[in-house]
Amino acid sequence: MTEKTNLRSDSEAESPPADGNGHSDPIDRDPDPADMASTDMSAEPSSRSEKSQSVFRGGGGKLEDEVAELKDRHLRLAAEFDNYRKRINRERSELSDRAQASFVAKLLDVLDDMDRLVASDPATPLPSLRAGLSAVDRKLSKELEDAGVERIDPVGTTFDPSLHEAVSTVPAPDRSKDQQVSATFSPGYRFKGVLVRPARVQVYSDQGKR
Repeated sequence: MTEKTNLRSDSEAESPPADGNGHSDPIDRDPDPADMASTDMSAEPSSRSEKSQSVFRGGGGKLEDEVAELKDRHLRLAAEFDNYRKRINRERSELSDRAQASFVAKLLDVLDDMDRLVASDPATPLPSLRAGLSAVDRKLSKELEDAGVERIDPVGTTFDPSLHEAVSTVPAPDRSKDQQVSATFSPGYRFKGVLVRPARVQVYSDQGKR
């Protein structure tokens, strides 16, 4: 009885300790050849497989198609914008031409009145010719004013070099009139606020009296 007990004790001493589930600790167990075969280091990574490479090539072709479509759309938009710009410039030019033609048509009426005065009887009294010229002058001034032309006649105002051109000076009768416009040789004109021609004037100067 004593020998059997010793044999069982020796067998238990040689067997590895078991874990909590009754299984022995696998640390000291020899590796399984099947496990080593499943971790063959010579195999290529799965990301380099032929199947994944074909998928990548297919995605690149789709990207190239999208780029080509975007380029084509860009070219079409550029062509449409160029046509739009040309059409707008053409319409703007035509609108300007029509406005100028309308203004010229109004001036033709004034020119007709002038022609009638020139062709009048030489025996026409001078006062009648003067009255006819005054009527033509008023008509022309009105047409210019309606078109946006403003006449500048600065007599009695302070000389302004941005609007007036001093042709000559005369002594001022008193210092209060120094640098005032004494006479207008030719009026100036502005068109829609833009100076077309400065008024050519004579200016009082008090410099000789100081």
